[in-house]
Amino acid sequence: MDMKKKKILVIGAGFSGLSAATSLADRGYEVEILEKNSIAGGRARVFSEQGFTFDMGPSWYWMPDIFETYFGKFGKKPADYYDLVRLDPSYTVILSENEVIDLPANYADLRQLFESYEPGAANALDRFMDQAAYKYKVGIQNFVWKPSRKISEFMSLKLLVDVVRLDVFQSFYSHIRKFFTSSTLLKLMEFPILFLGAISQNTPAMYSLMNYAEIKLGTWYPMGGMHLIVKGMVALAEEKGVKITYNAEVTSFRLDGKKVLGAETASGFVEADAVVAGADYHHVETLLGDAHRNYDEAYWDKRVMAPSSLLFYLGISKRIPRLKHHNLFFDRDFSVHSEEIYTDPAWPTDPLFYASAPSVTDPSVAPEGCENVFLLIPVAPDLVDTEEVREKYFTQLMDRLEAYTGTSIREHIVYKRSYAHRDFMSDYHAFKGNAYGLANTLMQTAILKPSLKNKNLDNMYYTGQLTVPGPGVPPSLISGLVVAAEVDQELKQR
Repeated sequence: MDMKKKKILVIGAGFSGLSAATSLADRGYEVEILEKNSIAGGRARVFSEQGFTFDMGPSWYWMPDIFETYFGKFGKKPADYYDLVRLDPSYTVILSENEVIDLPANYADLRQLFESYEPGAANALDRFMDQAAYKYKVGIQNFVWKPSRKISEFMSLKLLVDVVRLDVFQSFYSHIRKFFTSSTLLKLMEFPILFLGAISQNTPAMYSLMNYAEIKLGTWYPMGGMHLIVKGMVALAEEKGVKITYNAEVTSFRLDGKKVLGAETASGFVEADAVVAGADYHHVETLLGDAHRNYDEAYWDKRVMAPSSLLFYLGISKRIPRLKHHNLFFDRDFSVHSEEIYTDPAWPTDPLFYASAPSVTDPSVAPEGCENVFLLIPVAPDLVDTEEVREKYFTQLMDRLEAYTGTSIREHIVYKRSYAHRDFMSDYHAFKGNAYGLANTLMQTAILKPSLKNKNLDNMYYTGQLTVPGPGVPPSLISGLVVAAEVDQELKQR
């Protein structure tokens, strides 16, 4: 038997790629990551300008237990790499000029807040949270760790009972309305669904586990910024022996029958015994060619994508009153905006938006006396993204931000960068310029997601937000660990 280590290539150093690579190196494989960009992190990259440090993508730290689990698998803990602080308020929701809600981190305070909107809502919240806790426990501990490659994985009687209790077949929309009638409370509870990329009518009620995560487990922030998670993951990967090659975009794969032999980059061919693609799934499929891909263009066109985003990174030369770390501007008609994302895709007429000001919590991300502000509008994927469109929305956002904060902001902007569809495409080959991957609809849950294994090639796998378990940072971490276990199991059988 050849005792030489088997070599595995991982495409992309995002959360799922780093997770898969670290797990495989830990199992004794030789692992190399080929990363298209000059730094790791994928959508969670970072850049600095004029003393400001901007996290480019994820800004919410939810499900701290998943990060504990991830680092714990390798005998480490998050605290080895970064300091977490719990945010209080967790976030602020601006419903109108006169109605601004700070969501308290303390559950007893949150119950009081709910009760003030609707008699009996505090007890209703308890009942809702009890169910959501069960969904989180089962969903996060059993469901999302399944490779979802065959239906038999879900056939145990306990799991079938769980499927019913998890409310997989009921919509979040109808589920939440069994507990609350106040339009304000419904908006507050439906907000995490927005991040899952579907309207609540199309999202399984199972995803109330997100409310549990957000309310009971808390909203956190790693001091220094979200990119410190990436920095920690890179350090751990390298400690395990993973080699990361930057500026190494994969341009094609070399195939032989039912085997992928390795990947071509501008600087040459890299051979491998197996390939794990953490890059955009659809893009990787196009590189493989029609005979070897899992899904054709018609399939991809029918997928319900999570939103894309129009983002602005702003460095402002003064502090901005009233802004908290996380601010959700829900002061417009949510149903109209969500229709323009999902039902009838178009640039929004009057969007909701999110403003993050990490400098409120973390002085290191902006020069003294300055504010670091990140603005995000969720928008439909596949829209024509021009400079004029970006500027139009920038003006709208500034008008609303200045009205809300009661101060001038525009003339104090010392740094500004925008980012949308064409950037997602050029930086990540993101299918249709999406930002979050696939929407978590019922028809795209578990076994109904694109498979983590290529059906036509014996040693080609996929990880990340377009396969199981889905979009978001914690699911991407899990995705990498799940695929690594599958690769290991199959390579050992050969």
